[in-house]
Amino acid sequence: MFPRKLKSEREAMKDYDSSCPVAHTLTVKEMSPDDQPRERALKHGCKVLPTADLWAIVLRTGLPGKPVTEMCRDLMRSCDNKLFNLERMERGSFMKVKGIGTTKALQIEAVMELIRRYCGETVGNRVKIGCSRDVYDVMRHEIGNLPHEEIWAIYLNRRNEIISKEKMTRGSAVASVFDLKKIIKEALLRDAQGVMLCHNHPSGNTMPSVDDDRITEKLRKGCESMDLRFLDHLIITASGFYSYRDQGRF
Repeated sequence: MFPRKLKSEREAMKDYDSSCPVAHTLTVKEMSPDDQPRERALKHGCKVLPTADLWAIVLRTGLPGKPVTEMCRDLMRSCDNKLFNLERMERGSFMKVKGIGTTKALQIEAVMELIRRYCGETVGNRVKIGCSRDVYDVMRHEIGNLPHEEIWAIYLNRRNEIISKEKMTRGSAVASVFDLKKIIKEALLRDAQGVMLCHNHPSGNTMPSVDDDRITEKLRKGCESMDLRFLDHLIITASGFYSYRDQGRF
């Protein structure tokens, strides 16, 4: 008799793989109702859900073998489980998480923008500015946590009520372009009586730079020449602010 031919290593591994049970990743629908974000929210309210599960309700679908709950946990892990960090992320960073494409990235951006707008709303028709803290409360959710610089102008009437607030320029992580003509032009178009300037420092440092001093003086002179009140210039971060007026520099 001929000796039995030994199986190759590849054939042996194939037999081994076929004899082992295949691990199955549960889809959200296959989970217990107590583990499904939507069912838990319906039963107990959204407040009981961790942040990742709230995102799962918003984003709805994952990938084959990767349920949306797992994808959203990966998303929150990518920002150390803090919405504060998620707000600073760019669209490309969202899309590095497996399962998040353009549509889901836009959904995330839309939710973060809704949060900012909600935080910026106040009761009543117009916000009245009485001190620098009032300006900070209006603008910190708008620009305080951005990863790049933005310069905003706030236009006020005679009663120091906000007529409008407008983004003038968007810059990089360290600087932005100052456009005096645009700020003055918008003030005249809105028949504003007062102007306030705000910009953020992504570094978190509230202290003004030499360039900050320069644009403050430039706008002060520009407003003076047009009989506009230049009320203050604030440097805003997520945790605090610097006011030129409060520091006696007006």
